[in-house]
Amino acid sequence: MENKKSNLTRNIFIALIIGITLGFILNKYYVNSQNNKIDFYTKNITTYNNSIKLFLPDSTSVTYKKYSKSVANFTSEKENILKTIYNSPNDFKLNYTKISSIEDTLKKLEIVLKTPRKDTLSKAYSELKAEKAFSESNLKTITTERDKKLEWFAIIADIFLRLIKMIVAPLVFTTLVVGIAKLGDTKTVGRIGGKTMLWFISASLMSLVLGMILVNIFKPGEAMNLALPLDNQSTGIDKAALSVKDFVTHVFPKSFIEAMANNEILQIVIFSIFFGISAAAIGKKSEKIVSALDDISHIILKLTGFIMNFAPYAVFGAMVVVIAKQGIGILTTYAIFISEFYFGLVILWLVLIFAGSLFLKNRIFTLLKRIKDPILLAFSTSSSEAAFPKTMLELERFGCSNKITSFVLPLGYSFNLDGSMMYMTFASIFIAQSYGIHLPIETQISMLLVLMLTSKGIAGVPRASLVVIAGTLASFKIPEVGIALLLGIDPILDMGRSATNVVGNSIATAVVSKMEGELGDEE
Repeated sequence: MENKKSNLTRNIFIALIIGITLGFILNKYYVNSQNNKIDFYTKNITTYNNSIKLFLPDSTSVTYKKYSKSVANFTSEKENILKTIYNSPNDFKLNYTKISSIEDTLKKLEIVLKTPRKDTLSKAYSELKAEKAFSESNLKTITTERDKKLEWFAIIADIFLRLIKMIVAPLVFTTLVVGIAKLGDTKTVGRIGGKTMLWFISASLMSLVLGMILVNIFKPGEAMNLALPLDNQSTGIDKAALSVKDFVTHVFPKSFIEAMANNEILQIVIFSIFFGISAAAIGKKSEKIVSALDDISHIILKLTGFIMNFAPYAVFGAMVVVIAKQGIGILTTYAIFISEFYFGLVILWLVLIFAGSLFLKNRIFTLLKRIKDPILLAFSTSSSEAAFPKTMLELERFGCSNKITSFVLPLGYSFNLDGSMMYMTFASIFIAQSYGIHLPIETQISMLLVLMLTSKGIAGVPRASLVVIAGTLASFKIPEVGIALLLGIDPILDMGRSATNVVGNSIATAVVSKMEGELGDEE
């Protein structure tokens, strides 16, 4: 078994090196023309946007800011009067007159704020808009052309990720239901669930705070020194819903089948918890179904072993595509940001390892040795999900109880993504710094709490971290188009945060097993 494990690690590492090497070769000789054209049109679009801004209202001017502040003050006054009307209906007529006056003033201020600096009906403005549209069209065409040239490498990685996604949903359901049912009663589930969630919330807050502290120390965005973008520029990333209603409706599934079909891990976890608790509550009557689900989970884990043999090919394909597209240029351009973020991840690893060692003592290093394959796989494929089945196997071999692993690890994939958490505060404040937007510490703390909430509701969403960041930027009046600053390097950053997510969830599972007296000897 150990020989087979070391062979997989060796093969993944070799595939990583070969993929990077071939990626650089393709970048220089095969897709170099497309990459140069993409850079050319991207710069053109930025230039046109800056020229178009000269026609629009100057949001950086003292006058604009003064009027904007007046709008905010009048809007606040209007809201206060509406509250007064609700509490004191007798003064309705007087307050209604005040509101009408405020609304008239607001309309006048809005007109002033929207008044362009130059004639937007002029020929020059129309030409700029047309040239920008032409560049955007060409950029889309050339990007598609480049992607087509690399699609066979992308397909290799995509096949593996599809195979993993094929088994993740049923594996989460069967293992979590069996884990809860084996715990025996709701009191035990509540006790272990409480310890698990306390660790998850503490780790998430620590990761968010660490990201906030480091980005304020390093200030990587200040070197960008960018002008504020156009208000109507698109990010290409859908914003995460921030309302309580949308958060709750996403957490609770309306259909278990739909949740399974869409790989909505958080919704599957919620259903599995209810199902497992119900199975435990009816006792012996559920033994057959629990036994059947246990057998299914073992079959899926065996299937995982077969699928993992394909992992080196997936790593090779994924690295070829990333390096061929981004090349060495993206590393030099964003070298400071990337190095500071990865330095932050190293600190986060050290903090997590230290916290784990308080419970596991020296066995923390044995744990890290056991999960090196899942870490390398998550790093290479930029997917924590890809490493989930392998992580579960290695934790049980480390000595974690099957029922604890089956309960804690699936929850962790929805509630304990430490690497992604740190990235969210780091990236959000980086974008604000890039546009010269000062965020007071109280605003940053509010942003941290918003990220803490919204990040729990988007498990399974593609490019989930960027989705949450886009929604957060909109909430704090930071230009959403700043997401574009991260799109080019996101695959590189995603590798580090995916590996960190595996480390965080593995340590959490081992610690909860230890606290419950369910941590046995290593196989």
